[in-house]
Formats: sequence, structure tokens, C-alpha cells
Amino acid sequence: MPQPLPHPSGPGDAEAGAVFAALAEPTRRHLVAVLGANGSATATGLAAELPISRQAVAKHLAMLGRAGLVSQTRRGRESLFELDPRPLADAAAWLTTVGAEWDTRLADLQRHFKT
Repeated sequence: MPQPLPHPSGPGDAEAGAVFAALAEPTRRHLVAVLGANGSATATGLAAELPISRQAVAKHLAMLGRAGLVSQTRRGRESLFELDPRPLADAAAWLTTVGAEWDTRLADLQRHFKT
């Protein structure tokens, strides 16, 4: 009989969850894409491209910051935001691990039904 899958929480699970939660909202995904393509930007500069206020952009950037996706540096009176891709890589690695576990599980199931 196939073995049960390990419990989904493990190393990196909480961090991956924070990344997935942050990226669940389309505006935040857009901000990540813009920062990834353009490097750093201010909240004011990012808000100029969106139909939302600077304050709303700042709230989205704060959520991305809590997930570790965005860092903030003061430049004079403004804050400069920059993408940190490491949490994205960690979340992708987590998905790869879970995917491999499911591939193994499905292969076991397929062998079980062939016999």
C-alpha cells in the first residue's frame, strides 16, 4: 500500500506561505514585475503607473516587505523599494519539492494499479 505523504509543513513552509499570500493579489504581482524589470523605484513612481493612490501602493509594498520580497532604503525624503528575488527562489524550490513528492506518490499509485 502507498505510504502517506509527509505533513506539508516543514522547512521553508511558512516562508513560502508568506510569499504565496503576498503574490495572491494582482497589484502586488504587478509591483513585483515592475521592480524586477526596472530595479528600484519609489512608491510615488510606482503609483504613477497604477489606478490607485500612493498610500495604497505603500500598503502593498509593506505586505511584500513582510514576505521578504521587497527591501526599503531611505533616499533623502523618499523611500526606494527594491525586489529581493531570494524568497521567490525559495518558494519555487518548495513547489519543486512538493511536486516531486506528488510525482513519487502518483508513480507508486500507478504501479499499485498495474499489479
